[in-house]
Amino acid sequence: MKKFTILLFFATIFIACEKKDKVQEKIDEIPVKLEVERFDKLFYETNPDELPELKQKYPYFFPEGNEDVVWTDKMKDPLLKELHSEVQKQFGDFSNERNDLEELFRHIKFYFPKTTVPKVITLISEVDTQAKAIYADSLLLISLDTYLGKDHRFYVDFPNYQKMSFEKSQMLPDVVSDFSMRVIPPPTDRTLLSQMIYFGKELYLKDLLLPNLSDDVKIAYTPEQIEWCKDNEGYVWRYFVDEKLLYDSDPKLGGRFINPAPFSKFGLEIDNESPGRIGMWIGWQIVRSYMQNNDVSLQQLLQTDAKEIFDNSKYKPKK
Repeated sequence: MKKFTILLFFATIFIACEKKDKVQEKIDEIPVKLEVERFDKLFYETNPDELPELKQKYPYFFPEGNEDVVWTDKMKDPLLKELHSEVQKQFGDFSNERNDLEELFRHIKFYFPKTTVPKVITLISEVDTQAKAIYADSLLLISLDTYLGKDHRFYVDFPNYQKMSFEKSQMLPDVVSDFSMRVIPPPTDRTLLSQMIYFGKELYLKDLLLPNLSDDVKIAYTPEQIEWCKDNEGYVWRYFVDEKLLYDSDPKLGGRFINPAPFSKFGLEIDNESPGRIGMWIGWQIVRSYMQNNDVSLQQLLQTDAKEIFDNSKYKPKK
């Protein structure tokens, strides 16, 4: 009996791998060629006298109400020119990133065939953390100055937990995060469970669209933080259940367990050891369990409400 169980286990793995390979073959056949425009280079390498031509070509980057001197001063600003220089050192001709983005959009086109492949425009946003990657149907705007590496001197004033998101490896996950807002309906209520499942769907989307990335990169954790989550998954889950937090709509719960923060806030000794956003990670595991135990499509998952996902997930964290 034991021998049969082992054979069944390996047969299941073989079938799953074969199915995965066939999906990848279909994805590889999807033609995607991205058009990339380096507005960051154009802006800082253009003579201020040629600003009118630049404004005419990219009117959406020059909102009305600002005199030309605002833009010419930026072109001449020594600190911003240094920022541009650092971006060039990090990204060069952007060819590697273009290839990675094309691979991402092959996956997006496979799972969402009606998606328009956008024109990519790279920017320098003066480290605007709210505008790192913006997917706007026909355009994908990427602020390259927000991906210079967590230890870069331009990020010295940012808190350590936020610096993880400034790694170059976070570009693709950020694109998927922004894309996900167009395909994942917002939570239908304010319970902690709904927030957990919403972000669990987003992270599961990264599983499919970015299959070659590790979990720590997908969620912007360190490998050590991922290990902490795995080691303490059962403990965290018992806390949520014992404290009756899953169906609680207290707005403070988002700040404690969902929003970016240096650590999650249990009010216990483990707080300083825990990573922030632990609720997102638990939601991810629930969604993964749901997809493993139910024969549903990705589109069905994205439209299913949090309670139904949880009730049918058969989620059982490690003790």
